[in-house]
Amino acid sequence: MNNRPVISIITVVYNDRDHIEGTILSVLNQTYPEIEHIIVDGGSDDGTLEIIRKYEQRTRVISEPDKGLYDAMNKGLRVSEGNYVWYLNSGDQVFSHDTVEKMVRGMKGMPDVIYGGTMIIDEAGKEIGDRRLKPPENLSWRSFRQGMIVCHQSLVIRRAIAADFNLDYSIAADIDWAIRSTKKAGSIHDSGLVLSRFLEGGLSGTHIRKGLRERFRIMRQYYGLVPTLLRHFLFGIRLTNFYLKHRRI
Repeated sequence: MNNRPVISIITVVYNDRDHIEGTILSVLNQTYPEIEHIIVDGGSDDGTLEIIRKYEQRTRVISEPDKGLYDAMNKGLRVSEGNYVWYLNSGDQVFSHDTVEKMVRGMKGMPDVIYGGTMIIDEAGKEIGDRRLKPPENLSWRSFRQGMIVCHQSLVIRRAIAADFNLDYSIAADIDWAIRSTKKAGSIHDSGLVLSRFLEGGLSGTHIRKGLRERFRIMRQYYGLVPTLLRHFLFGIRLTNFYLKHRRI
């Protein structure tokens, strides 16, 4: 591509000094130069901000109180200036140092959505394995009937169509965001790459019951009540079997 797109990577953090530097370095060490890294800090007081300030010459930093994770992610979207937005929150990482370069090189034109796979990592950064849900060969907004078939850490959305996160949802707003963003997409590109490393845990992991209730509301809105009931019954069986085999969700 002659005119290389600018990728706005948005990182939200609050009191996470143990993980934020790994996320920042995974972005700053990319071989692809056209990256805007926006860090939205919720007013950390545990030393996180001091770590962020070490890199403020190469990043854009917002540090102020917010109304939660998704409000902070919306703040990042509003100030972003790139062609694409990509959310990698504290603890998440770009998969490898040349991932963005490979992703852009594989694009044909300027697709509205780019997606790929995700590697799960633990607190020490050790690879645990692939996600339970694998990205499909042909992604559409209907694909999310199966659940978060592509996690937001591996969804890169053209900024012109990227939806705001709906603050009515405190746990599962990411799947609503993914559905609305891909629903507006005219073209969706499978990168064929693992795009991100996702730190196991997070909001949905610690608030599973509330997250499932929100997820059900979202699915019912887009896909109807009866299909959603049936899919959640099957989802429960698959989730139980996966947990019994791998001891993780």
